[in-house]
Amino acid sequence: MKKLKQILANKNTVTVIGVILGVLVLYFFYNWRVSQATSPVRVPYALQAIDPRKEITSDMIGYLEISQSAMKGNVLTNANTQILGMYSQTNIPAGSLFYASQVVRKEDLPDSFLIDIEEGYVAYDFDVDIRSTYGNSMYPGNYVDVYFKGEDDAGLIMIGKLIENVKILAVKDSSGRHVFESTTEDRAPSQIIFQVTNEMHMLLRKAEYIRNAEIILVPTNASLEVDGETVKTNVTSETIKEYINSKATTIDEDVKLDTEENQEETEQ
Repeated sequence: MKKLKQILANKNTVTVIGVILGVLVLYFFYNWRVSQATSPVRVPYALQAIDPRKEITSDMIGYLEISQSAMKGNVLTNANTQILGMYSQTNIPAGSLFYASQVVRKEDLPDSFLIDIEEGYVAYDFDVDIRSTYGNSMYPGNYVDVYFKGEDDAGLIMIGKLIENVKILAVKDSSGRHVFESTTEDRAPSQIIFQVTNEMHMLLRKAEYIRNAEIILVPTNASLEVDGETVKTNVTSETIKEYINSKATTIDEDVKLDTEENQEETEQ
């Protein structure tokens, strides 16, 4: 013990021992870091290209081993807790690793309501204001009936129900923000989005260009009021469809292409 105290009392000896210990620590730490960087890590990757707004399922995910040094950015390593059941926020190429910025929860997707559109249906955006939404009382998830108001060839106003029980998907203001997502500011409704069949979507688009025609949304528990006008009330949806189609023409794509080609030949 006395001899050890004498050794430690020698500054040169202590310095040498400190240098040796420092070198040993650096050596083992360096080797540990190299081992960590080169040790293979099992990570998930995309077996196929994944489009935006798609739910990520197990059949879309494969696994491979790469070194930690090759993992650049915030790579997701646990498919079960970080990827499965999430939704792609951007396009994920086939063979790509998964990154935190690429996947989000369904409710965090911008305009996540578009995911819920049923097969065979499309979204239809309809301009509204405070009055036409019954004092901003139409909410996403509510159901409305879609009425058509127009003037027949005899000059009579006709009103009839075109579509029944349409589900509202979103209500937005003039800036494209969701009206009811904020509890701290009042946002005026400017657009209601709901889903319709392809046929009804085409009819509604045609109706937009018919003079003096109007589309009216009515909550299913409300009634349609007409301001003292003489109207035809026994108008069926089929009558309205026929009327709209009589005022507009659908151009077949092949006919459109032939017309464009003929126009080009004439110009030449």
